[in-house]
Amino acid sequence: MQVRKDIEEIVSEIGALPKLKTLAMTTNGIVLARKLPVLRKAGLNQLNISLDTLIESKFDTITRRTGFGRVLEAINLALELGYNPLKINCVVMKGFNDMEIPEFVEMTRTKPIEVRFIELMPFDGNSWTDRNFVSYKDMIGIISADPRFDGFARAEDPGPNETAKTWKVPGFVGQVGFITSMSDHFCGTCNRLRITADGNLKVCLFGSSEVSLRDAMRLGYASDAQLASIIDAAVKRKKAHHGGMYDMYEIAANKNRPMILIGG
Repeated sequence: MQVRKDIEEIVSEIGALPKLKTLAMTTNGIVLARKLPVLRKAGLNQLNISLDTLIESKFDTITRRTGFGRVLEAINLALELGYNPLKINCVVMKGFNDMEIPEFVEMTRTKPIEVRFIELMPFDGNSWTDRNFVSYKDMIGIISADPRFDGFARAEDPGPNETAKTWKVPGFVGQVGFITSMSDHFCGTCNRLRITADGNLKVCLFGSSEVSLRDAMRLGYASDAQLASIIDAAVKRKKAHHGGMYDMYEIAANKNRPMILIGG
């Protein structure tokens, strides 16, 4: 597991920025427990932990490492430290973890957890096909059919640019979110921009076009105002949805970085 040795210092410096409202991290949780108390004090106020299964043997298979117990430890510690809601990201795959959807929902009964079910999206290296794809509609059907979740219904989304559609079981402390990038996209309200670890700006997760901010900075010709102009031009070239593609099969055929090289 690779993590920057100075992550606590980085978070502390970002957390000290004036007018900063949210400092969030998405993590697999493997080494989180031993670093989280310091990160919390440094200003990390929102946390997403990736967990695609609640079965240890499946965890070992999909992550290609052990550490299931450490992820659960990190989840419990995050709740103790007051993260509310604590977001658990789960990419749903037919035949692998779709049968676990009800058990993930059960996690929201007594704890301030928001389980976020993510439709499987095609990226280089993840072997996407429509045979392992589970749609938002299908997930709703699975949950609604379980008698434990009577009254499961759409809740108010927290903001106009939220990527998740929020649902809730009456009386449960937590809630459920669905990220429906494939079957019911939210491109019209998406305000996300990504800077990759090698300094490229991506204005759309699915689009393969990138603009290098790193090169502009290293060549020494880009002032803050010029960088802002480069970013502005890239945003204005953004396609209406899905990088200009129209269906999931076209997206799947498009060459794009693996998600691990893009950043969640």
